[in-house]
Amino acid sequence: MLLGIFFVFISNYFRVLQPQIIRQALDLVVENISIYRLFGGFASQTLLYTQLGKILLFFGGLVIFLALMMGFFMYFMRQTIIVMSRLIEYDLRKEIFAHYEKLDLAFYKKNNTGDLMSRITEDVTKVRMYLGPGVLYAINLVSLFIMVIYSMLSVSVELTLYTLAPLPILSLSIYYVSNLINKKSEVIQRQLANLNSIAQEVYSGIRVVKSYVQEGPTAKFFGIQADNYKDDSMELAKVNALFFPVMLLLIGASTLITVFIGGIQVLKGNVTPGNIAEFVLYINMLTWPVTAIGWIASIVQQASASQKRINEFLQQETSIQNPVHDPKEIEGHVVFDKVSFTYPDTGITALTNISFELKKGQKMAIIGKTGSGKTTIADLLVRMYDVSSGQILIDGKAIDEQDLSNLRRKIGYVPQDVFLFSDTVAGNVKFGKREAGQEEVELYTHHAAVKQDILDLPEGFKTMVGERGVTLSGGQKQRVSIARAFIKQPDIVILDDCLSAVDTTTEQRILGYLNNALANKTAIIITHRIYSLLDFDQIIVLDDGGIAEKGTHQELLKNKGYYFDLFEMQQREKEES
Repeated sequence: MLLGIFFVFISNYFRVLQPQIIRQALDLVVENISIYRLFGGFASQTLLYTQLGKILLFFGGLVIFLALMMGFFMYFMRQTIIVMSRLIEYDLRKEIFAHYEKLDLAFYKKNNTGDLMSRITEDVTKVRMYLGPGVLYAINLVSLFIMVIYSMLSVSVELTLYTLAPLPILSLSIYYVSNLINKKSEVIQRQLANLNSIAQEVYSGIRVVKSYVQEGPTAKFFGIQADNYKDDSMELAKVNALFFPVMLLLIGASTLITVFIGGIQVLKGNVTPGNIAEFVLYINMLTWPVTAIGWIASIVQQASASQKRINEFLQQETSIQNPVHDPKEIEGHVVFDKVSFTYPDTGITALTNISFELKKGQKMAIIGKTGSGKTTIADLLVRMYDVSSGQILIDGKAIDEQDLSNLRRKIGYVPQDVFLFSDTVAGNVKFGKREAGQEEVELYTHHAAVKQDILDLPEGFKTMVGERGVTLSGGQKQRVSIARAFIKQPDIVILDDCLSAVDTTTEQRILGYLNNALANKTAIIITHRIYSLLDFDQIIVLDDGGIAEKGTHQELLKNKGYYFDLFEMQQREKEES
């Protein structure tokens, strides 16, 4: 940036010299024109004409040389300041993206994806425009003003004061308009984020939109929001449309004043005709920088509004902090000690006084109705949230004192809401273990009973699954997600209702593998069903965030509670089928 400022001053130095050369050339012509006429009819007139032509040619060549030098340094001026702004844009986007990844789930529940996208794209671009073109033209304006006004004052103080008389009016106009621009820019940026959010939601939920035949109403709603954005943008455009003609009018007034006052000064003998031409060139030289004041003000105000929006998220700290870096092995001894949890974003209490212990290699099933708090236990174990009260211990150490990255690396979690990336099938499985080879991928997809399904796809493991895995069925997505979790070879396994979309035969194949795969691992299986093929060390039944029943399969059957009713219902379904 400092190098860029240097190039701006050097470039403008060569620019300011050009009117001075033209002034000398014009004065030379004016001074010699009467002499030229005196030699009318003599051979000396031709000689004088030739000599005058050579001198003017020299001046012309000098002006071209100065213009080339100016252009040369302008190139480096842009190569430094504009490139600097692009590098800052690159760093800022990386910083925002990295910060987004650190923020907790509560943040993502409070803020929609479209707004997040708007801040990392549109807002960063606005800031870049300020750091690049905005700063460049501002420095150019300042440096050119200093040099031009100095050159003008050295010729005539009186003429300079008359020429610059419209500038105070210009300053007041800029101050007034910049405030308007700032207010309107903030409104426009907020509405643009809203548009992005609506579009993102519609694209993500296009199946629902189409199945409910809501294309028309959705488009109408988007149109209303787009009209609001258009109206706000038009209001800003009206301000700019009014501002620029005013700038040109004031510059034109300066030119007229220069010619009028300059003519009077020439008659008095205070300045030369070349000085008037020099001043007119100076005024025209200032036309774009002065006119650009409004544009620069707009850029600065928009960047200020955008940076304010960026800072809102950059200054948000995640509630999930990583206290240590301790990548040690985890045995898998899990203890919930009187754990209660209330969601920070909604205030809903999901768990109340939950206590259980799982030793290394033990398996536990969590059963309960929808909304009973089953998934919350999984989220707390992978520390997506911190408990409201009570304590979770892993190998005797509080979970909030564990190395967070290491903890999550050692846990294989298959969430209820399966998410696949817009990548190949193999790429989605390798998400669990980046360095995994093709043999490993095929082995774990075989264990998850999805390998044959993948081989039947057009390009096998290289098939792109589309956004959120849209090209795969619900059952296939669940099984790919299981393969992704087990390829990590985790010490603790959490399966959250991961077999709800598979048929009975496939379910039995996967459960058969799980019996062997989970032999020496601590496992928590969250489900709505009772898996008779799996032998659980303990089963807990949740109801309204608390433990309603707890024990082994046989103990719970004797209680004749919710678990018993669920088991009886499944048995009847089997007999009927």
